[in-house]
Amino acid sequence: MAKALLEPWLEEGLVLPTSVRAVVASEASKSRWAHSTLAGHTLQVDTDPALAWRAPVVLLAVKPQQLDAVASQAAAMAPEPSFATPPLLISLLAGVRLKRLQLLFPTRICVRAVVNTPALVRCGLTALSWGQEPPLESRAWLEQLFSRVGEVWALPEPQLDAFLALTSSGPAFVALVAEGLADGAVAAGLPRSLAQGLALRTLAGTAALLEQKDLHPAQLKDMVSSPAGTTMAGLRELERSGLRSALLEAVYAAAQRSRELG
Repeated sequence: MAKALLEPWLEEGLVLPTSVRAVVASEASKSRWAHSTLAGHTLQVDTDPALAWRAPVVLLAVKPQQLDAVASQAAAMAPEPSFATPPLLISLLAGVRLKRLQLLFPTRICVRAVVNTPALVRCGLTALSWGQEPPLESRAWLEQLFSRVGEVWALPEPQLDAFLALTSSGPAFVALVAEGLADGAVAAGLPRSLAQGLALRTLAGTAALLEQKDLHPAQLKDMVSSPAGTTMAGLRELERSGLRSALLEAVYAAAQRSRELG
């Protein structure tokens, strides 16, 4: 995810390649980063954790179970240099609360960013939340950064678990629906490649129609459901199988798991 965010930021000049340093945990990771380019630039890569804490902005993209070790490294470093504006820590860690982040990194203003994978194609959804309000210029800069990979919302932290469940876990649920639709079309006689392409276009077109015409999903469902027709036959099967309830429970379970992780 760090790479997915950095590429458009570099392409649009929001950050300069000379001002970015990737700090990774191992020589193997360093080698992978060193042999790849982002937006045509080869970035500086190092394994010395102290280097990260000399920067005015840290994008924290480690696994949650690595957080305590990272915080220990930061605490063991000599006092951070003084910065013109309060230094920021942007956390991409799922479920890790601002209170814990602020305790671990007391010299920085901590911001949580929940970003979903469609950010890879700049169709992402991002929620930003902060405990200690950053200066207005820092807040505007953060919102500008994340707007380059999609839409941005500033949300209170208690809403982040539900946001994550819908937007970050949701693509997996939608992918499962797409796979099921394509499998059904193959079972009914379409070639696999055509079925998959049509399933994706059906999902994309439906989302566009709902959004652009400002339709409630039930309205669109009724628009294409003629009496005793093909759609009603299919809807009966979906209701019998509990699709609506399964999706509801999947999002709820993902939100609960996010709360547990926190």
